[in-house]
This record gives sequence, C-alpha cells and structure tokens, in this order.
Amino acid sequence: MNHKTQPLGILMVMGSCLSLQWGAAIATRLFPHAGAWGTTTVRLTFAALILLLIARPSVGTWTASTWRSVIFLGLSLGAMNSFFYASLEHIPLGIAVTVEFLGPLLLAAALSRRVLDLAWVFIALIGIGLLGKDAFLASGSLSVTGIILALIAGGFWVCYILASSTVGAKVPGLGGLAVAMAVGALVPLPFGIEGAATLLSSPTLLVLALLTGLLGSVIPYALEMGALRRMPRGVFGILLSLEPAFAAIVGWLVLGQGLGAGQWLAVALVISASIGTTVGSRRAG
Repeated sequence: MNHKTQPLGILMVMGSCLSLQWGAAIATRLFPHAGAWGTTTVRLTFAALILLLIARPSVGTWTASTWRSVIFLGLSLGAMNSFFYASLEHIPLGIAVTVEFLGPLLLAAALSRRVLDLAWVFIALIGIGLLGKDAFLASGSLSVTGIILALIAGGFWVCYILASSTVGAKVPGLGGLAVAMAVGALVPLPFGIEGAATLLSSPTLLVLALLTGLLGSVIPYALEMGALRRMPRGVFGILLSLEPAFAAIVGWLVLGQGLGAGQWLAVALVISASIGTTVGSRRAG
C-alpha cells in the first residue's frame, strides 16, 4: 500500500458512500414500476454500458487468471446488488443496511492483526447497531425473508471487496470493473427482465434508471476500486461503516429526518472508528 495516497483513498470511500445514497433514493422510485430485480437489472446494464464506453478494456491481453477474477467480481457484484434490493421489498432500508454491513465488519475483524484493530471494529459495530435500533423498534415484527436476503447480500459484499481488490491489482484503470459489471447484470436478468422492459418503455423512467446506474453503480464502484488500490482491505471494510452514518446525515440535511441523541452518538462512534483504524494503519505501516 502507498501510504502517501491513502488520504485520497479515504476521500474516494466517502464519495462512494455519498453517491450510493443519492442512487438509492432514485432507485426507490423505480420499485413500484419494475420491482427490485427489474431495477437492479437496468441499473447494472446501464452502468456496464457506460463503463465499457469509457474504459474500452483490452480483454485480448487478459490471462485465464484475470478472466476468472473478473467473472468472480461480476457475479459477486450482481448478487450483492440483487439480494440487497430484494431485501428492501420486505424490510426497511435502515434495517437492511444494518444487517448487510455485518459482512464488511466481519471481514475487517478477520483481517485485523492487532487488538486495537479489533477494538475499532467493535466500536463501529456498536455505532451501526445504534443506527439500526430505532428502525428495528419502529418496525415491530420483521420479515425473516428480508433479514435472510440482507445477510446473503452482506456475504456477497465480502466477496465483492476481496474480488475488487484482486481485479484492481491485475487490471489497470476501469476495464476490469466494466466487464465485471456486464457479467453482474446477467445475475438478476432471469428474474428482472419483465420489470426491466417496463422501465425501458417509459422515457421518464428510463432517465431515472440511467441516473441510478450512474450514481448507484458507476461512480461508487469506480471510487471503491480506486480506494482499494490505496489501502488494506481491512481498513476499507471499516471505512465502509461510514455509509449508514452518511445515510443518517443526508436524511437529516436533505429529507428533514430528525436525529436523536442516540443516532448522533452512533454517527460519532462510526466516524471515530473510521478515523482510528486509518490512523492506526498508517502508523503500523
């Protein structure tokens, strides 16, 4: 890892979190028309087309090992998005995000080599738990199906982090991500083709779908691949815990959703854990 470039990697993770929030906000408007699988299909397809036009990958020079890594990244990315969006049809967003983030946090814990690293993971876990607590309490009875889908998404998120790091090291630029996105778009296709056709038949919905692909896939995943080239995967996993904190802050600023004292404490804990693990990593290096 190049420690001099790590601050840029941190900014990339923050930019990814912010972009994902806007993309998710737009995507929810498409659910009534195309469902979760149809929305995911169109989102990933548009993202793949945009990235392929930008990157123009030189796939002819790829080795068999590179192809395996890219395909694994694509399958992980497609499954992660598909199962997460599917969970949103059963449980609230706040709960889905909280459950899904168990994946990256467990990865961060597994990759931790110092007691202090585990302490930061634990602090981040407490913060995310506080963020999800109100949503759990407000929901009353929860759908077991939704929880299972979110857990599956979290598992594939771990696969995505590992695969993205590998592809980023093997393929320069965004060529690997572009092909992986095309592979990922095939994952929800069998279940989302009918809903996708509905979106493609409406110019207004088509524009929203394009924005979702750009804000929810192209920008954040490109930034995350750049970040993984600049920091250890364990640090990246903990920094991803900024996403629910960003969601809470954006909801407060943009949507007027008030934050209680417990939620502000949760945001502070997550940010503290992110700063602590980053500083600790730089000193250890």
